[in-house]
Amino acid sequence: MRSFTFLFRFSGATVEITSSTCIFCSMTVCTSVGHRLEVTSYKTDRAMDHVLDIADSYIFTPYVYPASWPEHGALRQILSLWLLTNLGAVLIYLGLGALSFCYVFDHKLMKHPQFIKNQVRKEIKLSTTSIFWMSFPTVALFFLEIHGHSKLYDNISESSLGETTVIHSWSGLFLSIAGFLFFTDMCIYWIHRSMHHRDIYKHLHKQHHTFKIPTPFASHAFHPVDGFLQSLPYHVYAFIFPLHKGVYLSLFVFVNIWTISIHDGDYRIPGPLICLINGAAHHVDHHLFFNYNYGQYFTLWDRLGGSYRHPSALLGKGPHDHVRKLMAEAALAQ
Repeated sequence: MRSFTFLFRFSGATVEITSSTCIFCSMTVCTSVGHRLEVTSYKTDRAMDHVLDIADSYIFTPYVYPASWPEHGALRQILSLWLLTNLGAVLIYLGLGALSFCYVFDHKLMKHPQFIKNQVRKEIKLSTTSIFWMSFPTVALFFLEIHGHSKLYDNISESSLGETTVIHSWSGLFLSIAGFLFFTDMCIYWIHRSMHHRDIYKHLHKQHHTFKIPTPFASHAFHPVDGFLQSLPYHVYAFIFPLHKGVYLSLFVFVNIWTISIHDGDYRIPGPLICLINGAAHHVDHHLFFNYNYGQYFTLWDRLGGSYRHPSALLGKGPHDHVRKLMAEAALAQ
């Protein structure tokens, strides 16, 4: 319980009110001195509150939960967050993954000798299993966020403390996006690289490297512990640095899109960005050659860490080139 004291003046009389807020259900009970005044509030105020409020209003309250389950109840909130997290993650993964697989991924890559039998089915099975198990610790973090323990804020011009600050201005908003990308890219680089340690790799990260020539469906195909650890920086950022809740949710969608894109087999990168952006051409070399290109968005940390490798696909030695060579040899043999 967190307590706050307020002074109110009614008809010349001053009334002191003490407010106690429960961190688990966002219930505020106010008791005045000399009077028995009770005020109860049940409003959450962090990033997932918008999603939760909409789901409660249109789905959960009218159709799912009994009336005896109040919207502010901790158990109901946790269950709702778990359902929303699983449904949202699976829909984004399968929906965007399918679009990428159908319209971006070059299906000729499936003729590569390192493309394994029933690979797409195996990628989807591992991904959906991982999403299910990852959702439990993820929901715990979301629950802390909706109860005000992060630094997420709602108003562009005000902080959660009601103070106008530069960081919450529009310029600060864009600065926070850049900070999010830099921070998460740095953290994921080192987490990802640690997953390649010989004592850890075989237990966790090896499952993802089963797919040497990945499809978009390999984007989430991790051991659940591996996947959660690599997603952790996205949550941690919001507990350390101020971030607008709308931007936070948008960045989560962006992260999923980006993760799919670096597994989509489209190795084209605008020339000036080749040395800056860690795209699909860079990442497929990570799958093929193991100890290179650990970065998520940028090549910065690979360069600083000595693990950068120029994409073989851009040197005429990538998976497409190998497939074309095999097809040409097969045509000559006929």
